[in-house]
Amino acid sequence: MKSLNNFLDPEGRLVKFPSKRPLQMEALTYLAKKFSPDREYTEREVNELLLEWHTFKDPATLRRELYDRRFLDRDPYGRSYRLEEDFRRSLGGDGSEL
Repeated sequence: MKSLNNFLDPEGRLVKFPSKRPLQMEALTYLAKKFSPDREYTEREVNELLLEWHTFKDPATLRRELYDRRFLDRDPYGRSYRLEEDFRRSLGGDGSEL
């Protein structure tokens, strides 16, 4: 099985979203760990952060995947996002060691 490293460039940016679910989950976990566990983000900030960590210029798809797969939570209007509580807990501490 391929590892996520096969989908990262030398700077650690995702160059392609994997097609197989296990690697998709690994990629989403990798991206979710780039968010600070203690803050809320606007949709624009989420997109900007995701643009820093992938090269294929599709932050909307990644944002939706992060939300649909329960890595990110958002308010009912989609104006503010934060790491989903269960994911924050799974990080332990503040997540800065990841």
